[in-house]
Amino acid sequence: MDVDTRLLRCFVAVAEEGSVTGAAARLFVSQPALTKQIKQLETLLGVRLFTRSRAGMALTEAGRTLAAGVPALLADWERMFRDTKTTAGRSARVLRIGTLASAANENTPRIIAAFSRLRPGWKADMRQASWGNPSAGLTERDVDVALLRLPFPGQESFRVEVLFTEARWVALPAGHPLADRERIAFRDLWDEPFVAAPPGPGRWRDYWLATDERRGHPVRIGAVTEQPDDWLGAIANGYGIALAPASAARFYARPGVTYRPVTGVSPSQVGVAWAPPDDADPVVRDFVRCCVGTCSRAGPEPDR
Repeated sequence: MDVDTRLLRCFVAVAEEGSVTGAAARLFVSQPALTKQIKQLETLLGVRLFTRSRAGMALTEAGRTLAAGVPALLADWERMFRDTKTTAGRSARVLRIGTLASAANENTPRIIAAFSRLRPGWKADMRQASWGNPSAGLTERDVDVALLRLPFPGQESFRVEVLFTEARWVALPAGHPLADRERIAFRDLWDEPFVAAPPGPGRWRDYWLATDERRGHPVRIGAVTEQPDDWLGAIANGYGIALAPASAARFYARPGVTYRPVTGVSPSQVGVAWAPPDDADPVVRDFVRCCVGTCSRAGPEPDR
């Protein structure tokens, strides 16, 4: 019997959420579509997987048996899929590099140039991720290595080398009352609406809202964006302000947005990250060596 893994993922989501409503929101699909997929799976297997009631979706005995085995099956499939893609990349002499926003700033092209000199014939395949994916594909193993803003969700599961540190500034609408100040105390921003990343990234999103440095003061969200252009547009149009690396003033300068240094908030770090199994991969090791060497020669990021 052939069963689409998509149906199994839908089943796991409903089993874990206990309702079609919660699972549909988690999977970003409509409830009718999800209900149809569950019924399709039940038809394929010839068993009833859930008991439906106003309280939600409860697993039947058969459903509990399936729920006990499916997560491991899906994990094995994901691992085989990732390993196959990695092997194909190695055969083609391609290193997949995830990046987020400006990545390592001006160091990025220097790192790639150093890698090309060290590994002639190899291609550095740069893959830009949205802010909704702060590991830039590393968690999903869609990339072999990533240049990231720290901290990112699941960071403790990866190897990380910190490359440099830079201050966090604030991006404001040009006409904001605080835009004329040379420096702004973070406390003066607590009541402002913020432009935030989607809720999914959790820890990474909280870091850029500086939730740990508000002394319990609640965050106001004025807009949610995933891409730099949308982020800049939301700020310029007055929907909110946002903390950003100091380098954003160079990489994301645009009319209508003003950047100012902020006091009372910790700095940002940029790192290169990779999976522990790749410790022995000579290509990954060479790329990390290029990152560390290039950034150490460049010195610390200026607080401009």
